[in-house]
Amino acid sequence: MLFASATIFAQGTVTGTVMDSEMDGPLPGANVKVVGTQQGAMTDFDGNFSLNVEDATGQIRISFVGYEPKTVKFNVSNGQTQDLGQIVLNPDANALSEVVITGVADLAKDRQTPVAVSTIRAAEIQEKLGNQEFPEILNTTPSIYATKQGGGFGDARITIRGFDTQNSAVMINGIPVNDMENGQVYWSNWAGLSDVTTAIQVQRGLGSSKLAVSSVGGTINVVTRSSQMSEGGLVKAGVGNDGYIKTLASYNTGLNDNGLSASFLLSRTSGDGYVNGTEFEGYNYYIGVGYRANENHDFNFMLTGAPQQHNQRGFFTSLESYLEYGEDGEPNEKYNPDFGYRNGEEFTFSGNFYHKPVISLSWDWDLSSISKLSTSAYASFGRGGSIGAIGRINGSQSFALPKTEDGLLPIDDIFAWNSGANVPAFGDPRQPYSGDGQFQGDFVNTGNGDRSGENGISQRSSVNSHNWFGIITNFETEVTDQITLDFGADLRSYKGFHYRRLVDLMGADIYVSNADDNNPNRFLSETYEPTAGNALNVFSNIDDEEKIDYYNEGLVRWAGAFGQLEYVGDQISAFVQGSISNQGFKRVEYFGEAPGNQETDWENILGGNIKGGMNFNIDENHNVFGNVGYYSKQPLFDAVYVNFGNTLNPNLTNEQVFGLELGYGFRSQFFNANVNIYRTSWADRFESESATFFRDTPEEIRGSANLLGITQVHKGIEFDFYGRVSNKFKWNAMLSLGDWEYKDDVTATYFDDNQNPISGVEQAVLNLDGVKVGNAAQFTASAGVDYQIVDNLSVDATYRYADNLYADYDATDALNNPDFDVFELPSFGLLDLGASYGLDLGENRLSFRVNVNNVTDNIYISESNTNRLAGPDDTTYDGINVRNNVFFGWGRTWNASVAFRF
Repeated sequence: MLFASATIFAQGTVTGTVMDSEMDGPLPGANVKVVGTQQGAMTDFDGNFSLNVEDATGQIRISFVGYEPKTVKFNVSNGQTQDLGQIVLNPDANALSEVVITGVADLAKDRQTPVAVSTIRAAEIQEKLGNQEFPEILNTTPSIYATKQGGGFGDARITIRGFDTQNSAVMINGIPVNDMENGQVYWSNWAGLSDVTTAIQVQRGLGSSKLAVSSVGGTINVVTRSSQMSEGGLVKAGVGNDGYIKTLASYNTGLNDNGLSASFLLSRTSGDGYVNGTEFEGYNYYIGVGYRANENHDFNFMLTGAPQQHNQRGFFTSLESYLEYGEDGEPNEKYNPDFGYRNGEEFTFSGNFYHKPVISLSWDWDLSSISKLSTSAYASFGRGGSIGAIGRINGSQSFALPKTEDGLLPIDDIFAWNSGANVPAFGDPRQPYSGDGQFQGDFVNTGNGDRSGENGISQRSSVNSHNWFGIITNFETEVTDQITLDFGADLRSYKGFHYRRLVDLMGADIYVSNADDNNPNRFLSETYEPTAGNALNVFSNIDDEEKIDYYNEGLVRWAGAFGQLEYVGDQISAFVQGSISNQGFKRVEYFGEAPGNQETDWENILGGNIKGGMNFNIDENHNVFGNVGYYSKQPLFDAVYVNFGNTLNPNLTNEQVFGLELGYGFRSQFFNANVNIYRTSWADRFESESATFFRDTPEEIRGSANLLGITQVHKGIEFDFYGRVSNKFKWNAMLSLGDWEYKDDVTATYFDDNQNPISGVEQAVLNLDGVKVGNAAQFTASAGVDYQIVDNLSVDATYRYADNLYADYDATDALNNPDFDVFELPSFGLLDLGASYGLDLGENRLSFRVNVNNVTDNIYISESNTNRLAGPDDTTYDGINVRNNVFFGWGRTWNASVAFRF
């Protein structure tokens, strides 16, 4: 009885809150265990735990996958409760990452920042991404639609609430990465992000970023970290379908006594590609160095890049062709019409090679106990471009030549014809050059603009290189215990280099270029191999390169200032922020303008935004929030200088964006839910699009359409849910329903390839009022479960569904057509399965992972860039007119990996 009473007397309760250091928020689902016992618990959605202990003193160990475990002592007596307060976990030292610039990266906090937000952490990225494209990990997030487009390595695209990355901001640790000319994000340049990312936070809508970024649809914050980690490393290898191989090694030195730490990573990825003719090879390197000089100064240096080369399915293909080269009436979703074989080796006219290293230096300076200055300087040097065909054979471009029996390009025949051999399928035999000069009798290739006949077909690369420098600084001070003031500056300078050069003459002797008005009739023979290795040197001089077809530069300068006032109380939190920016644009045309008249003046355009929001925590379970904002957004570069020349847009105006959002959140120990309602109006847009006129007639003309005064209204509702039945069983679900339409009709002006107005349709009306926005699913839903079968062995399943997906369409489709409409693609659902197993080897760990995506091998169309409705006499597939040009999603794929952490 004495011993029993002593044991009972010693019992007590230990409580606390586990925090995520990188996100500065609670860490739900962390394991809490009394060291040496089987007593344990798991943190709830607010990171809280409560654990009954049998001994008066001891230790608890807190752990979470992807984070460093932490051991904390406790001391309870007389049956009382000890609150251990906040226990902060840092990212796992063995998972390489880089620094979070806390003063610059605007990360939303749960039940505090009044925006719609979703966060995906490192463990899920590393386990479930596998050999998918980086943006695809977000497909289970509300209002996100990500596809692989043509299926080449890194060719994925993503939309948020129906807006693509041109109008949604992508940031890495607070640094913007959208191209400063066209706003695009090319994911092949960031193929290595999945290796170093510790979290992705998606803020839908106008978001909480203080910068004047183009977050019309939302902001994707990629969060990484490296300094202050303990010593450790990782070696990982993976394989997958279609020859996929990935190897990776990383090491972290840890923080030494001098305040220094360093992280390193190197990886290689290669494969044949799921789509035919899409071989690829990519690398990723990372160097991070941290230096904590003292309590007040923290420096972090980062260098990362992902040189790569990959073949592509470069353009949308007719559904009719997929069926022609399929079997048993089913399409061949792997069909690629833009490649063939040269002496048995894969040869493509669609591909990409690029290297875009990014270097940054950040400095966090604690000025006092209430004030902090955070500064990040960065530079990016992009080198590379795309490859394709240029020229004609008897008036036909490469895609119009007779295909082989397998539907491929007759590459060997092109080489033969270019070199003078007779190819009956191509028509008339090639004639040697008969013009003036030393090249008489040679076989001379020319460009697409020469429609005279036998001008040969060459392989060329379209170079899109750039130099980009920037600095972001933010001063933060506590006005009171509840009010914080931020203000800072965002400065950027960008120069883009755009030209074409020869890759392969394909059997011809020489190439003649007449594109340069200042130096016509140039005979060129220099070729440049489009490989990742040839893009490694980002400081190479381009002046001596032989350029064809076009040559121009785009310059953009950005000077912005921003400020924010934030209030955080016990129940209410609110913010108001504003920014102003001046964007300057200049264009330099080397081929189409005479020396002395090649540079435009700087065109400076002011813009900015103001937004604010408030969150109210009703109680521990319920909260509501709202936000509203207005953007005056500068147009993209192509809208400033139109028609591919130095012509300044006479209708230049800022785009007007107005967003409104309301949200509700519920938090409990076993269930978490969010509901968001939004409306975004995007007006006064200008676009210049490729267009085809008098289609299917002898007068067919290809040109461009300048669209003025476009207005879109995107509204919808979003739900997401997270729950757990026990410590071993977790589930999640989401549903989003959008209603995205054009508002009002649009005025359009049309030009042919030579930028001359097209007779008869110089200006017309596009009847777009009420027409659905295409190219993104307006209804998405998903459900997933994770189940731990036994210790160290778990399985997971995810099902997602997409519907209300409308075709994209040509700018002329709605020309003077009051009955214009857009067709809907068939809905589709995909099931993914995965399994993980871990084996502890002392302080080391051996992990295994297997993923199977699209388990049922569902054949589905992910997007269409034409809008040919099905008539009563048209041939259809699944209700779609087979004359439409589409991309199919991937069928069943798999990958497996093994990782050793030490």
